[in-house]
Amino acid sequence: MLTFVESIVFTVLLVLTIIFFFQPLVLRYRLVKLGIGEKRSDKLLGRIADAVASFFLLLCSIKPERPFTGFIHLFILYGSLTFDTITVYHILEGFNPAIHVTPMHALIADSFGVMVLVAVAYFSIKRWLVRKSNYSYENWESFWIYFFLVTVTVTFFLYEGANLGLKPELQNKAFVGNWIATWLPTSPALVKFWWWVHIINVFGFILYVPRSKYQHMFMGPLNIMFKTKRSSAYLKALDMENSETFGVGQLSDMSWKDLLDGFACIDCGRCTDYCPAAISGKPLSPKTIITKMRDSLLMEGKKKLKDPDYELPMLMDGIYEDDEIWTCTTCGACMQACPVKNEHIPKIIGVRQSNVMMDSRFPQELTQFFKNMETNSNPWGLGDSTRADWADGLDVPVAASSDNHDVLYWVGCSGSFDDRNKQVSRAMVKILKEAGVAFSILGTEEKCCGDPTRRAGNEYLFQMTAAENIETILNYGFKKIITACPHGYNVFKNEYPEVARQLLEADFELEVIHHTEFIADLIAEGKLKLKQGTDFAATYHDPCYMGRHNQMYKPGRDVVKQMGGKLTEMAHSKTHSLCCGAGGGLMFTEETIGDRINHVRTDEALATGAEVVCTACPFCATMLSDGLTDKGRNEEVRSVDIAILVSENLA
Repeated sequence: MLTFVESIVFTVLLVLTIIFFFQPLVLRYRLVKLGIGEKRSDKLLGRIADAVASFFLLLCSIKPERPFTGFIHLFILYGSLTFDTITVYHILEGFNPAIHVTPMHALIADSFGVMVLVAVAYFSIKRWLVRKSNYSYENWESFWIYFFLVTVTVTFFLYEGANLGLKPELQNKAFVGNWIATWLPTSPALVKFWWWVHIINVFGFILYVPRSKYQHMFMGPLNIMFKTKRSSAYLKALDMENSETFGVGQLSDMSWKDLLDGFACIDCGRCTDYCPAAISGKPLSPKTIITKMRDSLLMEGKKKLKDPDYELPMLMDGIYEDDEIWTCTTCGACMQACPVKNEHIPKIIGVRQSNVMMDSRFPQELTQFFKNMETNSNPWGLGDSTRADWADGLDVPVAASSDNHDVLYWVGCSGSFDDRNKQVSRAMVKILKEAGVAFSILGTEEKCCGDPTRRAGNEYLFQMTAAENIETILNYGFKKIITACPHGYNVFKNEYPEVARQLLEADFELEVIHHTEFIADLIAEGKLKLKQGTDFAATYHDPCYMGRHNQMYKPGRDVVKQMGGKLTEMAHSKTHSLCCGAGGGLMFTEETIGDRINHVRTDEALATGAEVVCTACPFCATMLSDGLTDKGRNEEVRSVDIAILVSENLA
């Protein structure tokens, strides 16, 4: 079909398109390599399978958060894949006119071509006519990708129609092409014209994608392949002895996977949709945590590649703001909702670590909190000698004077010092004794688990406290830990083993059980008998560090139902439960921007009509109780821990 000169021109265009397609991808590879090394190659076959399944089944987009939007993305994906193969035919056809698309392929191409146009219309309406706040910028990128999708599709149809009109013997199942052939003039020049226009649009589309946010088509599956296999709450232990800097002060302090997250980001805003800070009117948007990093990397990273001695700017000097970094509750809603498995929390905590340990830059309220932790190993600064006062009169065995060193009941700071949560500790003792469980507590030897300290960025203080706890627990030889606090549960299960190996060269391989899970098992085994015939309207609040971060949604609900609770779920529940607002060390800071998160969550609880708001976390219990009090509903609606409910309903 092409003349010799046209073939030369086309070959040059094809080679240049291939070269300039890979150019930005190579650049991004070099930028990602600026990050710190991190091993993510374990279980490689499974990782590859995840990436392939995510790409071809579009598992990253077809998620509960926006199911219909995810489904429509299938039109774009398979339309693009179809056109990729059609384009190969067209390229070969330029050199050899005898090559033609098969009838079935033509039918598939026309079908997906129509679906692509439908998808573009849907996304255009959603982005520009029914626009959410998360779509408020970068609209030109969306315009150009939609433009190319439309022009590639329409010019394909026009070329197909012109070709079929000129060669009726080729007419097949291409229903759109056959229809267009009925009204297009028959002309070899017209066929060649639309062939060139289509090819040029295809090449333009190919060149644009890796230079736009739509690079996520490649980077997203790659990012999913290297996603963390740990709990979403896991934080890597810093090397406090051998490091000169701590945390993430610059882009080069991030790992290569952190930097890859930026290029994988779809910019869809699902993470911000479910972020409690964003929902309550605070300046944090998990999406912009990622996109600001990406944009800075593209701008500043190029300078670093040209000049290895170039000093990258500090993240807190014009990239991130204090109120972004310090309003995150580390609840994990962003990571749960992210289609490409971006990891927002380690980045935010990394910046906090740099702020705290390198710059002494943190909310004023944390000054007293850190001091209390240093001097008395608890957030309130109360004397260690009073840590076991809650157990007065209960005859609770203490490890130092007991032979019961199999099961450790970890009381925690709230259960030891907070009047409301002391009731949970006393209820747990009643339950354990009723079930005949031999246990002991550490009493005055127990210290804070360190979760709020670590999430607030003070890794040094966390490791110091954790090491002391680990030594104490291992010295007694405990095999099992029961804790009423999901934050303690998380650090014991997911973080203490690494700290033990790194600091003490010891194994911390204990069985860690949350008290809700333990109580549910005792009931199932018949070791606890509950009163029958008690009906009450209830709702259950999923603690973030028990639910999203550690995938425990069922035990608490099972226990409530066993007691006769008629459960009504809140607007946000289970995987999308709304945080109470106290995580990430924010229990000990003041919430001064936007609405209070606990008020937003309390409103959701009240909307269910429940008489009892069931909780399984001391932080959540406090925040929800305070929310009910603030709204004047604490007399009629009760916020109560599962353990207290069970102790009150023992037969």
